[in-house]
Amino acid sequence: MPRIAANMKEKPMKAFVYTELQISSPIDAAPWQDINEAIKAENGFLNKTWLSGVGTHSLGGLYAFETIKDAQKFVTGYFPNEAKKFGVAQTTRIFDALVTEEASRDMNSPHFGAKLSQKPGAYVYTEVQVGVPFGTAPWRDLNPTIKKQAGFLSKTWLSGIGTNSLGGIYAFDTIENAQKFALVYFPSETAVLNAAYTTRVFDADATETASRDMNSPFYA
Repeated sequence: MPRIAANMKEKPMKAFVYTELQISSPIDAAPWQDINEAIKAENGFLNKTWLSGVGTHSLGGLYAFETIKDAQKFVTGYFPNEAKKFGVAQTTRIFDALVTEEASRDMNSPHFGAKLSQKPGAYVYTEVQVGVPFGTAPWRDLNPTIKKQAGFLSKTWLSGIGTNSLGGIYAFDTIENAQKFALVYFPSETAVLNAAYTTRVFDADATETASRDMNSPFYA
């Protein structure tokens, strides 16, 4: 959408939002066209990458907003009402996009202008239950190892607003490599931190059309 693309160039993003609905619905069965149009009208919205859970068909997304205030309004207003319409529970998280910019650029993040060498086949969402200000996070040590993981394409680092949790949204070439990362590599990383964590694997092919309509940077 030209209007959204222009906004991305003119106004830097300051917040990411992660959402997931406790639902089992293939994306093709969801009214994503109507949802997209409603979200595009939200204050400060820049882009969304739709997320469809592997093995669960949960529905959600990673969004970019112009300001943290816009993100907060979205997660306290629009999104709870959307979940209510579906009659399901929901998860939302807000992350500070500015503090993770340098680390994300180092990881080929499309949210900060990188162009992927191929379309993603899968996304992985992670969040570690720690309270670590991002300025003290060991991302310089972690990034080189993550880049070596099979099928890795990119990572956008995530730092929780109000929690300083650490996480990310990763792109992989295949679901198989994404699952290997979530099941083998990531648990070893969090064991070093002695912390609980969340991982989710999503089918990128299933949501490509819906994500392109929302100006997802993974398809720029």
